[in-house]
Amino acid sequence: MRRARPYPAVLAQPAERMSQLVRVVIAAVIAVAVVVAAPAFSALGEQGRAQDPARVSPKMAGHWVNTWVSMPQLTEPGNMPPAPFTQDNLVLADATLRQTVHTSVGGQQMRLRFSNAFGGTALPITKVTIALPAGGQAGVSAVLPATIRPVTFSGRSSVVVPVGAQVVSDPLNFTVAPRSNLTVTTYLAQGQNSNNITSHPGSRTTSYLLAGDHVGAADLAGATRTDHWYFLSGVEVWSKSATAAVAIVGDSLTDGRGSTTNMNDRWPDQLLDRLQSRHDTANVAVLNQAAGGNRVLNDGLGPNALGRLDRDVLAQSGVDWLILFEGVNDIGTAEASQAAQQQVAADLITAYDQMIVRAHAHGIRVYGATLTPFGANTAYDDAQGFREAARQTVNDWIRTSRRFDAVIDLDRATRDPANRRQLLPAYDVGDHLHLNPTGYKAIADAVPSRLFHREPLPWGFGFD
Repeated sequence: MRRARPYPAVLAQPAERMSQLVRVVIAAVIAVAVVVAAPAFSALGEQGRAQDPARVSPKMAGHWVNTWVSMPQLTEPGNMPPAPFTQDNLVLADATLRQTVHTSVGGQQMRLRFSNAFGGTALPITKVTIALPAGGQAGVSAVLPATIRPVTFSGRSSVVVPVGAQVVSDPLNFTVAPRSNLTVTTYLAQGQNSNNITSHPGSRTTSYLLAGDHVGAADLAGATRTDHWYFLSGVEVWSKSATAAVAIVGDSLTDGRGSTTNMNDRWPDQLLDRLQSRHDTANVAVLNQAAGGNRVLNDGLGPNALGRLDRDVLAQSGVDWLILFEGVNDIGTAEASQAAQQQVAADLITAYDQMIVRAHAHGIRVYGATLTPFGANTAYDDAQGFREAARQTVNDWIRTSRRFDAVIDLDRATRDPANRRQLLPAYDVGDHLHLNPTGYKAIADAVPSRLFHREPLPWGFGFD
């Protein structure tokens, strides 16, 4: 068999040289292309960073926990932004809105939530900044200039919130101290093209409105004051896994009617102060999901508690516990007859049971708070005592049904021992229904701190 003859070395050398030459030429062409394109790539990179800033990485293993919330509501006509910021089907056009909020737990990274739950049209937000308020105070228009930071949404400085939706900002490296005040400034170039907007009227905190774009301003000289929050519905912090939140579902007694504007002395605020003073509960966030006039069974000022449970509790970040302290407005607005009050008491009990079932399915422990007295209140108390009988029926069930994971007896903590149908006079703001800051401290002190120790759920938790 004839073997194949190898190519002579003299023939292989030119081919090898040709291959090397081609490689050199190709490499040179690529190098030239890279040099020529480098400015374009650089410009593209700068533009990309402007639109999509460097991703913030978590500084620890942990999870998001809400440190502050406000219950979104449809804004009543009397609580709309003052003139000239409300026009016919146009609100806050070319306007800056500066608001302060009070945190519960702290963190080194945070993000914001904005809600358009009740807006009649989409909500276009043009710019947002976060900063620390001057003097660390709530309800002031000035901020510390060195702390102003822009907020982005999926890498963009502006965002449009669809009707009924919410948006969450990008994580931001911004140290949030426990029980501190934060300033959020929002500019709306177009405004919202509707007189149906989302707010929380019972802010007990002063906000500021000024025409034009002032999100980066150290102060808003000449701004219009208003004691309401608009659009902003939550602040979250990235926190260690041991941090958790308690959400409080309630009405004006929790929203703080009778508390001091800009002093953060509602009972949830004073409960937070207590928990923060203890090493074993310093990692508990307190979330006030209450609104004045709110009811459990029917819409009123804000949607009914049964209807808002998913949004205001189950969808909140880091919630391990729920305190349910609501029902007095259902009793007080139902007809003052024996049949009507027996019906509302039975319906409240069923509603509580349903809320327990739904929260338990998410691994959330539920604590029932007894309803506080309203004797001698001109709107709610009745001479025949039918409404008081309904309150006692509801409270007896809260105390004895064993459906709640714990009972917080706020009736006992606030009533006058000499007249159990009424509030203790030292706690009464004057209308025999709402409490003053001293009364709210009594409520806060009646909540056992041991309820917020994180423990494994018992066997069969949430089955029924």
